[in-house]
Amino acid sequence: MLERFQGDRAVLLGAVAIFAVGLTTSGYALGDGFRRYKLAEQRSIQVRGVSERDVTADLATWSISFAHEGSELGSVQQSVDQQARSVRAFFERAGFRPADVTDSDISLSREQPTDNDGNPVGPRKLTVRRSIELRTNEVMKARAAYAAQAELLRNGVELSGSSISYNFTKLNDLKPMMIAEATKHARESAEQFAKDSGASVGSIQSASQGYFSVGPRDGSDNEDGDGSSSPFQKVRVVTTVDYDIDAG
Repeated sequence: MLERFQGDRAVLLGAVAIFAVGLTTSGYALGDGFRRYKLAEQRSIQVRGVSERDVTADLATWSISFAHEGSELGSVQQSVDQQARSVRAFFERAGFRPADVTDSDISLSREQPTDNDGNPVGPRKLTVRRSIELRTNEVMKARAAYAAQAELLRNGVELSGSSISYNFTKLNDLKPMMIAEATKHARESAEQFAKDSGASVGSIQSASQGYFSVGPRDGSDNEDGDGSSSPFQKVRVVTTVDYDIDAG
């Protein structure tokens, strides 16, 4: 009886040992497979590179709108014409050429006052609106004149609108060097990541230039690049690059 018990015990211990070896081998295989999977998963990295330039706008566009209303078209038009001459004289005194100043818009509207029952009351009201635009490369001169536009009111111009925008038109001259710089910064970021991870950076898998934006330097970027309220602007480009990674 004792011999039989010892024999069964030996068989049981042998089975347990075989199971333990199998479990260890399976665990190693699972762990090694997971490691190889993670290495395969990390064979590329996506990074971004940024390049910025401070620039000064080289084109100023200033639109001035004014109007006059009355009951007689002749007198209303005469007043608007006088205001237009005052606006042109203002630009001339500021040092701009007549060719820099153009009429950009003119309109006439009619309105008939009525009583509570919809019946006409009194004469019709006529309103003539007109706009004159300054377009110049003398940006700083335009900026100084814009700061002094209160003079227009003193000269009888009935301002209904006045807005100036500044544009940087030489973006294409900056694009090649800025793209190269942004790509360089992307590579530096990838190399730092690889260094921290004990890997190395390979070739580029894909790259996207992203977009260029032009806006004021104060941080309120105008991503459409269609003008700014300040001549002091910032050009920015972001590139996105995918690199091969050698995980070792």
